[in-house]
Amino acid sequence: MIYFISDLHLGARYIADPRAHQQRVVNFLHSIAADATELYLVGDVLDYWFEYRTAVPRGYVRFFGALAALADAGVKITWLTGNHDIWLFDYLRTEIGMEVIDSPWVERTIAGKRFIIGHGDRIGRRSAGFRFICSLFRNRLLQWLYSGIHPRWTIPFAHLWSSSSRRSRYGIDDVEAHTDQVEQDVATLPQADFVVLGHHHIVVDRQMAHGRLIVLGDWIDHCSYGQFDGSTFTLKTFNQ
Repeated sequence: MIYFISDLHLGARYIADPRAHQQRVVNFLHSIAADATELYLVGDVLDYWFEYRTAVPRGYVRFFGALAALADAGVKITWLTGNHDIWLFDYLRTEIGMEVIDSPWVERTIAGKRFIIGHGDRIGRRSAGFRFICSLFRNRLLQWLYSGIHPRWTIPFAHLWSSSSRRSRYGIDDVEAHTDQVEQDVATLPQADFVVLGHHHIVVDRQMAHGRLIVLGDWIDHCSYGQFDGSTFTLKTFNQ
C-alpha cells in the first residue's frame, strides 16, 4: 500500500496543542506500518526546519522515531519539500534513510500508473515576487550566511513569519473556485493518471481532461491522507 500525506505543519505556533497534534500524526504512522510499502510526504511536513552543519533543531522526536521505524521495516519514504520545509539537507536523509527531493514535482510509475507528485507551491503561474523569494531561499550563499545567525533569533522570526502568512491566507471561502484555479495550474504538466498535490489545504478529488487531480488537504483541519492500493486511489480521514 502506498500512502500520501502533506501539510502537517508540525511545530506551528498557531496549533493549540502541538504535542497532541504530533501524537495524532505518529498514531497514523503506526497505523500504516502493517501494510505500507511506500510513504510520500508531500511538503510542509514541518512548519519550519533549518539544519546546521553540526546541530539540528529540537523537537519532533516521536515523529522522527515513527518515520525511522517505518524505514527500518523496509518502507520507502520520499519527502518532497514544500515552502515551509525547504531547508532539509542531509541529516534526515542519512539518519532515517529516506529520499529528500527539492523539486516542483516528480514523476513516478507505481503499479503501472503514472503519477505526478509535488507540493504545489511552485506549480503554475507565480508572481515575480514569489519566484524571487524562492530563488533567495534556495541560494547556497544566502543559506550559508543565514546559518551563521544564532538560532535564538532565526527560529522565532521564522515562526512569526509562518504564523503571519497562515493568518493572511487562512480559510478558503470558495473551494470550487480555488479548485478551478489549481486545475489551471496543473494544466501545463505532462499527462498522468494521477496528479497528487499538497499546499492548498483543501481536499480535492477531481477528474481532469489529462488526469485525476488529488489535493491531499492538511492535518490542521482535515487529518486527511491518500491511499493507493495498486489500482484504486482513495482519500481518507484519520480519526484516532
